[in-house]
Amino acid sequence: MTTAVAAPFRFFSLHVVRTRRLGSSLVRISFAGEDLRHFFSHGRDQSLSLFLPHPGQSAPAVPFELGDGWWQGWRELPDDVRAVMRSYTLRALRRDPDEIDVDFVLHTPAGPASAWADRAAEGDRVVLLGPAIADNRAIRFRPPRDTDLVVLLGDETALPAISAILESLPSGQRVRAWIEVRDTGDVQDLMTVADAEITWVGAGRSLDAVREARLPSAVQPYVWIAGESGSVKALRRHFVRERGIDRRRVTFVGYWREGLTEEQLRERE
Repeated sequence: MTTAVAAPFRFFSLHVVRTRRLGSSLVRISFAGEDLRHFFSHGRDQSLSLFLPHPGQSAPAVPFELGDGWWQGWRELPDDVRAVMRSYTLRALRRDPDEIDVDFVLHTPAGPASAWADRAAEGDRVVLLGPAIADNRAIRFRPPRDTDLVVLLGDETALPAISAILESLPSGQRVRAWIEVRDTGDVQDLMTVADAEITWVGAGRSLDAVREARLPSAVQPYVWIAGESGSVKALRRHFVRERGIDRRRVTFVGYWREGLTEEQLRERE
């Protein structure tokens, strides 16, 4: 049984229905559950909080029965009991049957979420904190109506969001995208009807690649950047200071930070 959290989000009790390797270090996990009939999202870069069990647990320990007090209750659980919480991006939502996809980056050494995803099997249980309404504050990609050029930048952790954003854009929308991957085995064919030019670059090459590039002429560009926090900030400075783009038209999101766990990053924030 789940308990609604303050709108526009609620908890969803889900289970794994299938897994699929997408590349050298990427795996897609599909989840289902009766609660998903209450899950709504317009996609794009929809952020989710995923709660995972520790090895040996049959389900993640999340005290959602406490309602609005769940966060404090979760924090007070012992470290080896408290569910592992990680932020992910919704890759896809399907109906009939209700399912969602979440893409995971596998890395070495593996953290608790990467290790869980690598061994995930049908029936494994998770808890999700996600949207109960389609247009919610966990969607950051919001180009102004007058946007005549969309610029997208991110690493593997931003690939699900970039993929979903590209799929959401209308025919004829001009797009320039750079995607940074550590392994060429993670390069994918991305679907879009937009007028998109997509460039894949090696790890740590995003800023150099963008500096070397000539952007299409645009009166009202919009820039979306996500990935490692330090890289994201450097790219934002480039667009605002070096290219003179209005900072109000640059959305930037640090998904992770080099040398810090997500718990440490949350504490600093």
